[in-house]
Amino acid sequence: MRGAYHLLLAAAMVLAPAAARAAESGAVASSRATASLVSETDAVAPGQPFRLALRLRLAPGWHTYWKNPGDAGVAPELAFTLPPGVGAGPVVWPAPAQEREGPLMTFAYTGEVLLPVTVTGASGATSVQLTASWPVCSNICVPESGTFRLDLPAGRPAPSAQAALFAAADARTPRPSPFAARIAPDGTLSLAGLTGVTRAWFAPDAPGLIDAAAPQRLTQDADGLRLALSRQPDFRPGSAISGVLTLHDAGGMTNWLAISAAPAAAADGPEPTAAGLWRLLGLAVLGGTLLNLMPCVFPVLAVKAVGLAGMARGRRGEAAAHAGFYTAGVLAAFAVLGGALLAARGAGAAAGWGFQFQLPGFVAALAFVLFAVGLNLSGVYSVGAALAGTGQSLAGRSGHAGSFFTGLLAVLVATPCTAPFMGVAIAGALAAPPAAAMAVFLAMGLGLAAPYAALTLIPGVGRLLPRPGRWMEVLRQLLAFPMYGATVWLVWVMSQEAGSAGVLAVLIGLLLIGFAAWALGQGGRLGHAVAAAAALAALAVLPGIGAALPPATQAAQAAQQDGVAAYTPARLAALRAAGRAVLVDATAAWCVTCLVNERVALSAPQVRAAFAAADVTVLRADWTRQDPAVTALLRAHGRDGVPLYVVYPAHGGAARVLPQILTETTVLQAIGGPAG
Repeated sequence: MRGAYHLLLAAAMVLAPAAARAAESGAVASSRATASLVSETDAVAPGQPFRLALRLRLAPGWHTYWKNPGDAGVAPELAFTLPPGVGAGPVVWPAPAQEREGPLMTFAYTGEVLLPVTVTGASGATSVQLTASWPVCSNICVPESGTFRLDLPAGRPAPSAQAALFAAADARTPRPSPFAARIAPDGTLSLAGLTGVTRAWFAPDAPGLIDAAAPQRLTQDADGLRLALSRQPDFRPGSAISGVLTLHDAGGMTNWLAISAAPAAAADGPEPTAAGLWRLLGLAVLGGTLLNLMPCVFPVLAVKAVGLAGMARGRRGEAAAHAGFYTAGVLAAFAVLGGALLAARGAGAAAGWGFQFQLPGFVAALAFVLFAVGLNLSGVYSVGAALAGTGQSLAGRSGHAGSFFTGLLAVLVATPCTAPFMGVAIAGALAAPPAAAMAVFLAMGLGLAAPYAALTLIPGVGRLLPRPGRWMEVLRQLLAFPMYGATVWLVWVMSQEAGSAGVLAVLIGLLLIGFAAWALGQGGRLGHAVAAAAALAALAVLPGIGAALPPATQAAQAAQQDGVAAYTPARLAALRAAGRAVLVDATAAWCVTCLVNERVALSAPQVRAAFAAADVTVLRADWTRQDPAVTALLRAHGRDGVPLYVVYPAHGGAARVLPQILTETTVLQAIGGPAG
């Protein structure tokens, strides 16, 4: 079809009589291109629309660009000057071709192209002036421009000598798609009922949505066609996307469809295959199990280990009941978090895994809880003592409630940690229908609860554990210090989210929590009343913490320290346009995995030296507090939480996503540095 289009244009010029040139302006010519203004008719009738076009004839080896140039380039610009009451519509862009420029892919025109517009409102003879600019590129790009004038007389319209050029352009104009199109959150474009295609590629109307140079994998079945697009930062899951779909069939024919793909909501998207769903569930269980070893969760589970040792030589039924309540607490927390995340995403909010840690009030409240748990382990107060004498059944219910609460707490503190395999499972869950998504979240909960539950249910476990004794009390008190350590970490997170004012507020709250714990430990009605008043005073601090913001100067200093710049989509685009290599580090102050990767890999002297030698710019995408630009970056790469590490090679090329657990060797190999 592309060759036929050029043949039609050539034939139109050969067959046009030499005298019939009145419907074409004078030309602006260079060694690279010849441009003119042409009309489809040789006269204008009152009230009848007619078409004009910028005609570009490009020298061999040169090209210009479509309205979305792709990875590089600028689209031609047309500005008409018309009589009062006369207007020109938008350019009707012919379908482009793919033009590779080194590692980049552009959407371009070669040979000859017409850019038509429709003029309306003319009442008779019309004078038209067009000021246009267009780039012409080969190994270099040269901006060209010109001003054109065309005077059309009043009369009965008849096809001009240039009308055949418009017919040829119409043959390449995309026609509206008869097939319903959907775009999934992962970038999969689907057209229902479209089959028999041997090759297809999609060009969006707007730049920045997809990686033009990345392969677009085509799959077909009885339901239609699917095209896997590689998303870019401007891609917005849940938003429609429009553009041109180029289709090739087995007969050698090419067709162009103008499509507008509606967002595929979770309920509208394709049901995951059984194999795919089982794979997601397996990854979720494995990721949840590995969370038990992460530094966020381990202190909380160590507390349960003390209780497990105490009941191991007792009744198995009681141990199993505690395991059941702990598992129920874990599953309830995962259900609430998963449901909240799905609801926020369904409402269009930019929420991702660990989103609650972006709320300073939540961070402060969790610091209060962990500090209170630590004081309990240290023996400052004991809830169980206050309930002594109320009956064995009530004491038993209190113990089960404690196991349930421990399950809730384990999940809340687990979200800053991302175990391997969780990223894929979370991303898959959020792209799946709600029922499948909730099954994936609950599978993570089962994985987190499984080790503790298994230990309580395995026969003979009591013989494997040491006998209860004074060591249990010593260990219980010792385990208070990981709780205090977690509290210190949360205060540091607060310093990143709410600055020094937030730190002061949370420290006041911790002081009140400590006083409440001491008063509760004194016993009696007065002690309980004082403890309740102090705890309520601590809770009253939380609203003020949520409203606090870090000082701008502190944020600016953090953005530039150690040669690391703050991420913005515009800064990334500018660096890529300049041919610079870039590593984007999507992180958060509350993400323990991120902090470990920073210390172990990204801040290592050998890695820093390699960054400098390879002229790699590091952009830090800070997700500590909600940032829609960082959320969009995460979603563009199929992630719903941090960490995320993306390497953009120098002089263009496809981005490379690094593993969530980094080593020096991984980073050095990614930037082309010495791995030894």
